[in-house]
Amino acid sequence: MAMARASSGLAYPERFYAAAAYAGFDGSPNSTNTVSSKFQNDTALLLYALYQQATVGPCKTPKPSTWNAVEQSKWKSWNGLANMASTEAMRLFVKILEEEDPGWYSRASNFVLEPVVDMQMNHNPKADPVVENGNSFPETKTISSENGTVIETQDKDVVSEGLGSVAVYDQWIAPPISGQCPKARYEHGAVVIQDQMYIYGGNHNGRYLNDLHVLDLRSWTWSKVDAKVEAESDESKSPATVTPCAGHSLIPWENKLLSIAGHTKDPSESIQVKAFDPQNRSWSTLKTYGKAPVSRGGQSVTLVGTNLVIFGGQDAKRSLLNDLHILDLETMTWDEIDAVGGPPSPRSDHAAAVHAERYLLIFGGGSHATCFNDLHVLDLQAMEWTRPIQQGEIPSPRAGHAGVTVGENWFIVGGGDNKSGVSETVVLNMSTLVWSVVTSVEGRVPLASEGLSLVVSSYNGEDILVSFGGYNGRYSNDVNVLKPSHKSTKIMETPVLDSVSAVHNATNATRDLESEFDQEGKIREIVMDNVDAEPMKSKGEVSSEHRIASLKGEKEELESSLSKEKLQTLQLKQELAEAETRNTDLYKELQSVRGQLAAEQSRCFKLEVDVAELRQKFQTMEALQKELELLQRQKAASEQALSAKQRQGSGGVWGWLAGSPGSEREDEA
Repeated sequence: MAMARASSGLAYPERFYAAAAYAGFDGSPNSTNTVSSKFQNDTALLLYALYQQATVGPCKTPKPSTWNAVEQSKWKSWNGLANMASTEAMRLFVKILEEEDPGWYSRASNFVLEPVVDMQMNHNPKADPVVENGNSFPETKTISSENGTVIETQDKDVVSEGLGSVAVYDQWIAPPISGQCPKARYEHGAVVIQDQMYIYGGNHNGRYLNDLHVLDLRSWTWSKVDAKVEAESDESKSPATVTPCAGHSLIPWENKLLSIAGHTKDPSESIQVKAFDPQNRSWSTLKTYGKAPVSRGGQSVTLVGTNLVIFGGQDAKRSLLNDLHILDLETMTWDEIDAVGGPPSPRSDHAAAVHAERYLLIFGGGSHATCFNDLHVLDLQAMEWTRPIQQGEIPSPRAGHAGVTVGENWFIVGGGDNKSGVSETVVLNMSTLVWSVVTSVEGRVPLASEGLSLVVSSYNGEDILVSFGGYNGRYSNDVNVLKPSHKSTKIMETPVLDSVSAVHNATNATRDLESEFDQEGKIREIVMDNVDAEPMKSKGEVSSEHRIASLKGEKEELESSLSKEKLQTLQLKQELAEAETRNTDLYKELQSVRGQLAAEQSRCFKLEVDVAELRQKFQTMEALQKELELLQRQKAASEQALSAKQRQGSGGVWGWLAGSPGSEREDEA
């Protein structure tokens, strides 16, 4: 047995009565008026209802007259709690008071003595001690905490010791938190950048939030970020209105936070992408190109290389979606993908992960009427959907769960099925598609909630999972941590497909095989990283004869495949020989055509010479023609002159004979 000493403040129900007295519930008829003066109307009504539920029990008084609006509102608030247990009503009363007035206990402690309680840490007989570095550590008792203060020993699966003193794996731990915790919420976004977990937005009592908080994962201290809105010099950015939202996705990218989609009070037509810069603590809206998807919430956004893969969700009209879009973060361009195969049915609040930078896995989610536990895989190279066969302890249907990947292991936490929260933390080996249960919690705790967040970080050189928030009838702002075992013993001991087992038992386990999916969606070859060189065992259940039979069957399949490959190779050789023959004939024909072309070119050259000679002769003929025309004109002129002369001589003789005046003039002369 181990002992722990902690200051827990007042235990219940004394803590509740102190809170009720501080809030103004003293049992007098005017106490409600006192509460209304301290809190807003909706908070005062809720506190009144919880006080009545805790002290009186479920509402059994008749409904007041409609003319008394105040009494009717009080009755509705109390009656709406139905059969909530009085202890739960006490806790919720104190939790709401702490959210509205975080310092109430310090001010109320002036008249309240705070005892120091010794709490005994119980050993869980069902779990074996965990050995680390040769030392045996007994499993410590789980202690539920509220706002960082230990209040009772109800949950037997969460440990409230500091992380440095806990050496167990695969157990949820409540670390010692300091600072001002964020308001309880669910459907928020969470991401880790440089040992800092950022929490943004979410839903609390039906109201969307837009606050931003950061948890230092080294000191485990909360602080609120006073974000501002600034215009960026980059033309692709513009000032962002920090709109309250829930159901969005928070993605780390280049030391910035990207907030994608989400439900808002006044939704836009298409998905908005906003960026927060932790350096200057400012928000901006990123300009995108192409056709952006319709606005939505409850979608999955997965970072694959430099692309964001968005699937499903629920639009502003509450219609479920199963469309697929990709945003290239380098060009900020949207692309709608029309993948082949059968996609998952329309859903929201599912989980998604990427394996080997090629396969997108979709698990669970919900519609308006039901929840799912199906697994779908999208080959991002072939853009083809398949639905592989799941192995191992297949999880129950759920929605609102959270998941992160550590190596080839995909951890899934929380979620619900519209009836109750899921208490198991499960893990899927994405290479073998085998499910295992890591651990389980008991009671109505935040780890069995919907809308919680889950991130992966490191502490003292080891991977840790950090969960925050959630809703399971009450809102949570608790932080819990799980340190997964590196060897993943439970996963390695789980029976896998015979074909997969045979492949890995017959080959070097350090070899990387490329993942492929056959037509039935089964994995034929699995990427195996960090696998021990010893053959995997199934707790002694698989006999040597079965292994030999499996190997023989595998050998026969390989020989059959080899024969098919040889036959195909022979056919390819024949086709190659025929192609070479056709190539030779074509080459000969080409040479013949080239010879003909050379002859035609020579003939064309001769014709060009003849044409040149003819042109020269034609030019000579034109000169002779001009000379001939000139001689003809000279001849015509000479003939005219001669004719005129003849006429003149003939006229003189006749005139003389006739005694013309011409003759007389000659005589006179």
